[in-house]
Amino acid sequence: MTPTAIAAAALQQLAAMADAEKARQVQKYFKETVRSFGVSSPQVRALAKELYVAIKKEWSIQDAIQLCDLLFPRPELEAKGVAALILARYHKSFPRSLFRTVRSWLAKNYLDNWASVDVFCPQVLGALLVKYPHLLSAIEKWAAGPNHWVQRASIVAFLKLVKKDEYQNAAYAMTARHFANRDDLVQKANGWLLREAGKRDMKRLEKFLLANGPAIPRTTLRYAIERFPSEKRKRLLRQTRIKK
Repeated sequence: MTPTAIAAAALQQLAAMADAEKARQVQKYFKETVRSFGVSSPQVRALAKELYVAIKKEWSIQDAIQLCDLLFPRPELEAKGVAALILARYHKSFPRSLFRTVRSWLAKNYLDNWASVDVFCPQVLGALLVKYPHLLSAIEKWAAGPNHWVQRASIVAFLKLVKKDEYQNAAYAMTARHFANRDDLVQKANGWLLREAGKRDMKRLEKFLLANGPAIPRTTLRYAIERFPSEKRKRLLRQTRIKK
């Protein structure tokens, strides 16, 4: 089956599972306007798996990329999700050029909400950073870009990687690049990444927060310290305040 046929099949099945009331409820989780079929995440994952099983013996990575080209411009969250999950299945075959393609998709606002970025980037962009380690320096530039989805992507790409010691330095360095960013979706993602880094080494996270203190947006800080005991959270909030 061609990417065009799989895209059509995905949309047909999503439409058949659509729930208008759930679709209306989805909007409350987003500041920007989003479109949804009202299909649950487990259903989306099951559909992506079903479609992948149908094509895995005949498709190449280029077919999976073409599927993303077809479904990412769609407005519905679930259509983007199906394409992202199928592409992630081909991570062992990712070409170096996919890094540039991913940035293009983000810059064109094809993944134009936090949910789509957060499904896609840890699996796809993160896998690219593992396969091509020199891209760790290339992604640093994304932090200074004008598009906040590109910016958020540069953070959430590390969410799985930060669980390993060899990526902790790069992850912490990436968070520091975003401290001056005023976008709350970027600040929240930054705190999320710091919280995940802390799961690996809480002492390192505490030291990092104290060292950077007032430079860290309070939104980022509050997310970052969620796993500390209550008293330590209060102390860190006091110790990192801007001194007047």
